[in-house]
Amino acid sequence: MIRNLYDWVLRLADHPNALWFLAIIAFIESSVFPIPPDVLMIPMIIARPSRAWLIAGVALVASVLGGLLGYSIGALAFDTLGQPILAMLGKADAMAEFNTRFNDLGFWAVLGAGITPFPFKVITIMSGWTGMPLGTFIITSILARGIRFFVVAGLLWQFGAPIRDFIERRLGLVFTLCLLLLIGGFVATRYL
Repeated sequence: MIRNLYDWVLRLADHPNALWFLAIIAFIESSVFPIPPDVLMIPMIIARPSRAWLIAGVALVASVLGGLLGYSIGALAFDTLGQPILAMLGKADAMAEFNTRFNDLGFWAVLGAGITPFPFKVITIMSGWTGMPLGTFIITSILARGIRFFVVAGLLWQFGAPIRDFIERRLGLVFTLCLLLLIGGFVATRYL
């Protein structure tokens, strides 16, 4: 099923309304959809490198707005919508333990999930459920998703199609390394 969804998303990249499809996918991926918008961004940018920054910007705005939907699900409808979504993703058992530590990690949890392949929807729903301050959530979501989408756009804009295989095979590694560099920068700033 996931493979069929993945192939369907790739076909959308060739459509004349691909930017709208990207916005919709980035929006719903932040709250319920299992396929990340990168899958649509990559072929769109390879086809039209001059639009790389526009494509990344659309993904960023739509993803943050979708994150607000996820936050709302967690804050207002956790029992009826949020819990079943998290259960479907196999995260239901860890919810109670996660809730106790989540707001202590708040900024880092949202940043990590926004950059890495960890399902961002889990964090958006948990942010609302645990009552994370909305301002912290929005700022961190913008930072995290901006890093993620603009790094992909920058790599594709600079290196073109050859980087596509690398990104698709090692997407998790690329974003984990970016996250570690970002955390290292914050730690270095704090202790210097």
